[in-house]
This record gives sequence, C-alpha cells and structure tokens, in this order.
Amino acid sequence: MSTTKQIDVQKLAFMSMLAAMSIMLVMLVHFSIIPAAPFLQYDPADIPILIGTFLFGPWAGLALTVVVSVIQGLTVSAGSGIIGIIMHIFATGIMSVIAGLIYRRKKTFKGAILALVCGALAMVASMVVWNIIFTPIFMGVDRSVVMGMIVPAILPFNVIKAGLNCLITFLIYKPLSTLYKFGPKEAQQ
Repeated sequence: MSTTKQIDVQKLAFMSMLAAMSIMLVMLVHFSIIPAAPFLQYDPADIPILIGTFLFGPWAGLALTVVVSVIQGLTVSAGSGIIGIIMHIFATGIMSVIAGLIYRRKKTFKGAILALVCGALAMVASMVVWNIIFTPIFMGVDRSVVMGMIVPAILPFNVIKAGLNCLITFLIYKPLSTLYKFGPKEAQQ
C-alpha cells in the first residue's frame, strides 16, 4: 500500500473513531443547564469534532459534524427529529468551519485561542437566528414565545455550551495531537 493511501486509511479510521466518541459522549453526558428551557441540553459531543477539525481541517470537521448529527439524530437523540439534526449541523458546522479555517492559517497557541473564540461566537450568533426560525416549529409555539427566550435561555445556553466545549478542546487538543501522528511529516496537515 502506498504511503498516501495508508495515510488516507489512517485518517478515515481516526475520523470514524472521533465520530463514534462524539456519539457516545452525547449518549452518556447530556443535561439541562437552563431551567426555563429544558430542551436545551449541554453535551460534550462537539469536542471530538473540534479535535478532528484541528487535526484534519475545516471541511473534515464539517463532514464529521454531518455524519455525527445524522447518526445521533436517528439514534440517541431521536426525540428531536429532523429539526435536531439540522440544528446540530448548523451549530457545530459553523463553529468547526470558522475555527478550522482560522486554525489552518495560524497553527499556534494564540491561533488556537482565536480560532476557538471565533468559532464559539459564530455558533452563538447563528444559533440565535436558527432558534428563532426552528424552535417555534419544534415546540409548536408562536415565534414571540421563542423571542422571549433569547436573552434568558437561548443566548446563555449557547454561550455556556460553546464556551465549555471550546475550553475543553483547547485543554486536551495539544496532548492528543502529539499522540496522533501519521505518515511522513510533509503529509500531515
């Protein structure tokens, strides 16, 4: 097997492992943090996706997000249905693409911080918009009800979730990335 094909197989295997970890994390760890909106549940599923994003780039992170969202939405989070799948793709997708694009250009300590902060902010901002669009459908309520939830529930929930997942990713990425090395140096991203 050529070195390039071996690297692709290793990359795919590692990404599959990250996807499985993400699904297991949401299955094992999820809880409400805002009493006014118990349907908004924290889970650490974005952490393996962000690690994959930093290791393999923004588009790999987006691919991981889509795969994880669909599998999670059809299994462990089936109660949220298609809206849950779409919301997860939008939330984590925007965060991983923004963080991945920044980190790909600036692979430094400060670059990682900037990437994660910008990714988290993009997620928080986009989730305000997407909650205004999709939550009335999901909950079967008038949009004005959701508008009243933005400041006391939706905004703080997304700040906490994105902030916590980005902080944990920041703390564990470097030690994990040094463990995962594949192929010749020039083949690594």
